[in-house]
Amino acid sequence: MTRPRLRHLAFVVRDAESMAAFYVEQLGMDLFHIDPDGSRFVTDGYLNLALIQQDPGGDVPAGFNHFGFDVPGIAAVIDGLVGAGLPHPALRDGNRPFAEYRAIDPEGNWFDLSEHGFLPPHV
Repeated sequence: MTRPRLRHLAFVVRDAESMAAFYVEQLGMDLFHIDPDGSRFVTDGYLNLALIQQDPGGDVPAGFNHFGFDVPGIAAVIDGLVGAGLPHPALRDGNRPFAEYRAIDPEGNWFDLSEHGFLPPHV
């Protein structure tokens, strides 16, 4: 891989279990991870789709949430973002299996950066 590749899309959903079942049953995707909060992760073997369980008491609306890039070298990408005047990407919580950093683009859209990739090791 010589450049970052889009590998991850995330949506906040009201019912992650039924949404995952829809994508598995209707579009042949594979369920590969379930978070303790019920969020589901499905994949077509190339791109993963995070179906983030909406917290009914929270303030995050349902709908598109963020996207993620698999990058060949995080340090160089971070240097480029900071050099372009963007905030330094934030290190994600250590229990996140799919992304090391969260960044924002010039219009404030969130995106993840991962050097180890977004798919599980067996895919």
